[in-house]
Amino acid sequence: MDPRLKIIDKRLAGIKRIIAVSGGKGGIGKSLTASVLALTLSRLGHRVGLLDLDLSAPSLHVILGIEGIYPKEEKGIIPPEVHGVEFMSIVYFTGDKPSPLRGIDISNAMLELLAVTRWSSLDFLVVDTPPGIGDATMDVIRWMKRAEFLVMTTSSKVALETVKKVIKMLTELNVPIIGVIENMKMGDSEVVKEALKEVPILGEIDFDDKIEDLIGDVNKLLESDFAASVKEIALKI
Repeated sequence: MDPRLKIIDKRLAGIKRIIAVSGGKGGIGKSLTASVLALTLSRLGHRVGLLDLDLSAPSLHVILGIEGIYPKEEKGIIPPEVHGVEFMSIVYFTGDKPSPLRGIDISNAMLELLAVTRWSSLDFLVVDTPPGIGDATMDVIRWMKRAEFLVMTTSSKVALETVKKVIKMLTELNVPIIGVIENMKMGDSEVVKEALKEVPILGEIDFDDKIEDLIGDVNKLLESDFAASVKEIALKI
C-alpha cells in the first residue's frame, strides 16, 4: 500500500467538512462557484481552505488574483492564506507551464498534492474537482472519504445529460450529495428541476454578463449579484 494514503487521512483529520464542487462538464462555472463559496464562508466567520484539484486546467489562482504568494515548506507544504482562505494548487509547482498529465500521472500528482499539504484546523475545505466521472473524480471519492458533493449544472441539454451521470455515480457509491446548483439561469425555466427531481436544488444563479470583468478582483467579485446568490447557497450548507 502506498504510504501516502495514510498520510492523507492525517492531513485531513482536522477539517470538519469537505465540500467537493463537481460537474459533468467544464465551462459551467464550477471553479468560480468554488472560489466564491470559499470566500463567502470565510466572511461568514468560518475557517476555510480552498483546494484546486482540476490539475489539467487549474484556474482558481486567476479568479482570486493571486500573484507572488507561495506556500511554506515545513514537514510538508503549508498553504498560504489568501483573502482569508488557505489556498493550495498545483500551480505553485508548475507555475505558468502546462502540466499535460494523463492517466496514472494525474492520480499520482493528486495523491502527492493531498499527502504533502498541511492544512490547519478548518471548518470547511472547498475543493474544485475535475469535471466528469473519470479517474480523477474517483480518486477524490477514494482519498477524500468524507467529501460531500455540491453538483453544478446549467439548463443546457448537454450539461444536464452529463450531470445526471455524475449524480447516478455518486448515488450508487453512497457518496453524500448536498444538492445541485443551477448556474447561468435565464428566465423562469424549470428544466433543471424537472430533470433532476431525485436531488435537492440548493440554489439558482442567474446569468451575469458582467462577471467576467470581475475575475481577479476579489472585492468587486464579492459585491456582485453572483456572490449574493452564492451567499444564499452557503447559508444552506
